[in-house]
Amino acid sequence: MQFMSSFYGVDETEKRKLSFLYKHSDIEKRYSVIDDFGRSDDDWDFIPKNNTIPVPSIEDRMKIYNQEAPALSIRAITDCIEGYIHPSDITHLITVSCTGMSAPGLDLQIAEAMGLASNIFRTSVNFMGCYAAVHALKLAKLICDGTPTANVVIVATELCTIHFQNEYTADNVASSLLFADGCAAALISNTIKTDNSLALKGFYSQVEYRGKKDMAWELSSKGFLMTLSGYIPHLVEQDINGLVDNALKHYGLQKQDITQWCIHPGGKKILEVIEKQLKLGKDDLCRSRKVLSEYGNMSSPTILFVLKEYMLSKKIDNTNIFGVAFGPGLTMETFIAGRQ
Repeated sequence: MQFMSSFYGVDETEKRKLSFLYKHSDIEKRYSVIDDFGRSDDDWDFIPKNNTIPVPSIEDRMKIYNQEAPALSIRAITDCIEGYIHPSDITHLITVSCTGMSAPGLDLQIAEAMGLASNIFRTSVNFMGCYAAVHALKLAKLICDGTPTANVVIVATELCTIHFQNEYTADNVASSLLFADGCAAALISNTIKTDNSLALKGFYSQVEYRGKKDMAWELSSKGFLMTLSGYIPHLVEQDINGLVDNALKHYGLQKQDITQWCIHPGGKKILEVIEKQLKLGKDDLCRSRKVLSEYGNMSSPTILFVLKEYMLSKKIDNTNIFGVAFGPGLTMETFIAGRQ
């Protein structure tokens, strides 16, 4: 908030508005690969202090992405597989990102740096936004169903903060307040089971096209531009019951069969309307709120952060975890998971 107030040179009225928005976001802290956001002085490296100086070009932003994203991804993968498999045992690699792209891309950068097999199966889920990791989990399950000995690694890496914009608009304020950098890796395998393992039981997705203009993510010469309408929580509020009903029918389950709710914390208001519409208990979304508070919205890795909270819980035996994430479209991806 201090960075934004100083950079945009807002008056006292706007500063109070910003303070109100930040205070009521339920976000306590976020992470960024850009040092500027944590500085109290005006000696900024990435963002020009003078508003008359052009913001970093898309080339400058992609340079930072290519410097930071591979190392962050490798750290997450290493932490994920340590004690279970060696990097040479990874048979499939799925990279997920919507905040940077190049060719050769993140998948090859990771494969080369980690010494993965030269014939490893690689694929990338690009530019799908916050629900993309669920799509990657779906692909991983398809792979494991067809290749029982596969060891599939998913790594979702987003550097949202490198796309900070210098125009003081509602969309730029909302995205700067909400989004953060983060990375999560997951190992999907039929042959490795631990006390914390979860089984992926099924997937269901749905698109509500009337929301396609309310959430968008587009490339421009000065970085990626976010459209984030204040109408999104209202769209979710209208659609969440229908989505859950259709998904449960697809899974052959009843609502009472769901014991845990793994909801992507797209923002405080989204969690509130889902809790209200689904008539959930006070603690049903506590893990989603915990992740929002400690990390903000990291786009695609966020749902995996919430899922990890369930994996580490000792109270989810014999459960059905209903997961859902939202993204441009308006796309809604769901999954069912539970103890193996």
